[in-house]
Amino acid sequence: MTGSSISHIDGLIQANGSANLFLLNPNGIIFGSNARLNIGGSFLGTTADSINFSDGFIFSTTDTTTPSLLTMSVPIGLQMGQNSGSIQVQGQGHNLLHPTNFLAPVTRDPQLGGLRLFPGKTLALLGNGIQLDAGVLIAESGHIELGSMTAGTVHLNTNTPIWKFDYHSGQILSDIYLTRAALIDTSGNPGGSIHLQGKDIHIQNSSSVFIQHQGQQRPGSIKINADLLAMSGALPQKNPSFILSENLGSGYGANIDVSARQLIVQDGGGILSTTYTNGGKGGDITVTAAESIQIIGFSPINFRASGINSPSFPGGGKGGNISIATRDLIVKEGGTITSLVEGGGSGGNIHMTADIISLFGENPGSGGASAIATSTFFGGDGGVITINTRQLILRASGVISASTSDTGNAGDLTIYASESVEVDGSNSVLRDHSRITASGQRFRPRYLQNRGLSAFPSGNGGNLTIISPTIKVSNEGYIAAENIGSGNGGYLQIQTDSLLLEQQGQIRTAAASGQGGSLGLIVGDILLMRHNSLISARAGNNGNGGNITVISPLIVGLENSDIIANAVAGNGGKIQITTQGLLGLEFRDGETSESDITASSQFGVSGTVQINNVGVDPNSGLVELPENVTDPSQQIATGCSNTNSSSFVATGRGGVPQNPTQEVRSDRTWSDTRDISAFQNTPQIQAQTPIQPQIPIQATSWHRNTQGKIELIADKSSVNLQSSLTCTAFHKG
Repeated sequence: MTGSSISHIDGLIQANGSANLFLLNPNGIIFGSNARLNIGGSFLGTTADSINFSDGFIFSTTDTTTPSLLTMSVPIGLQMGQNSGSIQVQGQGHNLLHPTNFLAPVTRDPQLGGLRLFPGKTLALLGNGIQLDAGVLIAESGHIELGSMTAGTVHLNTNTPIWKFDYHSGQILSDIYLTRAALIDTSGNPGGSIHLQGKDIHIQNSSSVFIQHQGQQRPGSIKINADLLAMSGALPQKNPSFILSENLGSGYGANIDVSARQLIVQDGGGILSTTYTNGGKGGDITVTAAESIQIIGFSPINFRASGINSPSFPGGGKGGNISIATRDLIVKEGGTITSLVEGGGSGGNIHMTADIISLFGENPGSGGASAIATSTFFGGDGGVITINTRQLILRASGVISASTSDTGNAGDLTIYASESVEVDGSNSVLRDHSRITASGQRFRPRYLQNRGLSAFPSGNGGNLTIISPTIKVSNEGYIAAENIGSGNGGYLQIQTDSLLLEQQGQIRTAAASGQGGSLGLIVGDILLMRHNSLISARAGNNGNGGNITVISPLIVGLENSDIIANAVAGNGGKIQITTQGLLGLEFRDGETSESDITASSQFGVSGTVQINNVGVDPNSGLVELPENVTDPSQQIATGCSNTNSSSFVATGRGGVPQNPTQEVRSDRTWSDTRDISAFQNTPQIQAQTPIQPQIPIQATSWHRNTQGKIELIADKSSVNLQSSLTCTAFHKG
């Protein structure tokens, strides 16, 4: 289209044979509610300025000097102008019928109006802003492409029935809106593919992006690339907004891949991958959000929870896996991320990586908690949950759970938190306290009745592992691997530096009828229990109590906090504690109002409690004494021998009593009587005898000798000299 007018199409667009049709108008395109396509090939509607062909020819809507309008080449790209217009698709909206809780597949209307192509073809809309206002796009077993950008080049490959579009990473994108029950649908045998590329993509008011796969061939996938993907709103008598992949075939369902900076799912909206046939597998869901993912609340119409879910329904095979990577993951006000098994197949796994994961708040309509969960309701085994994060925060009915409600076994749950885990049960308005569980559990009676389930599960509880430097459980929150049915409790292992339980916080394994699970706590610094907190491995009915192993340098239990492995009719469990310090807790035969350690049984044999105090050296701080007894007489200095005119006096005994029975008076000084010869190598001191000085003799006269020299003359007399005094002992005589 040339000129300056917007193309407004409200009737039939037709092309002969299997020719492909390109519709270009840089000013904008509007498809009215009566617009229809009747072409044998693929269709591209765009507000690009020009189309590039492989032989170098460029067909431009703005350059009227183009030498030729004919070419035998194939188109390879689109050039968007600086002021390209938008594309709008108007319609009556979809009439897809979603059974309650999706227990059966969606019912499609083959006569639904809108822009529809023959099977296996491509329907593409590329413009500067795209809006589907109750608009419907259908390409059975084909491909639907929506690309929204302000300018740039889009590479195009039309050599296959499913066209491929390549967007440059540096392009400036614009928004896409799906409102008022708009629909994008490539269902068929096999299911087709859908790709949305835009800045902010809004799926609102019961709008859906949908692939229902049939047959054995591998279907396509749903891919969404955006800065923001927001899903919200529901119209009366319709379900909330969905991105939905259904598998009715025996192979794999269509995968869902979302890449965005932010993802917001609210008002009961959801990203779902479901499977309904035996031998089939639900498509995988992968969500990568650089900044945040928020799963918020429920539908105000039917209280359906917002979520990212991968259920396998009665008759279905294996559920699809869910992989989530983001900086901040927030699940609140009853939102869910779940993998459910309601058939004989096994559940899909959930793997998530985030810096901070927060779950809090409830759904007041259904009573449901904000949850990350895998569950099995029939014979299949539940999926595995693996969480890698820096901080994990559960408050006000935040729940992470791997459970079974029938004969299948619950999946395992593993949490790695590099900084901390917090489970806070406070502010739970309805019934669910915050918890982390791998369990066999009983659901609400009406829920069980609708599905024909037993009131008590017979499958085994899963294993639960938590590794984090700091773990805090408080205000009736709990961490558990338990089973309220006839199956066995799971194994619960916690590794941490600091474990704090307060205000009835609990870590427990339990089994109503089967064997109580085992519980292992490895704590690097301190285990602190306060205000009726509990560590337990109980068993009810005929089951035996579980085993508890606690390793911690310091264990403190205050205010009626207990460690118990009790049973009713079976035998009590075994408690083994290894610590350097145990404060406040004591072993007792049964539970009391004090802080107890007990492994009792009401009617069976009591268990055992073993407490190992390690790490204390009894020789620490003691000095090694000499093997030989020191002679105290050798430690007393001997006085100097008497002389004619001198003496030496040694006063006191240096703190040594007169006899062994005499007490030492306070005025006596201390004397170290230890033999320190082994620690010192002091050479023996030799006594030095001073040299006697020669005393000069006084002259009394003088005379001259024969040589004429003068000589001094002294009288010969006796001079008595006293020898020098020393402390050297000598013998008389």
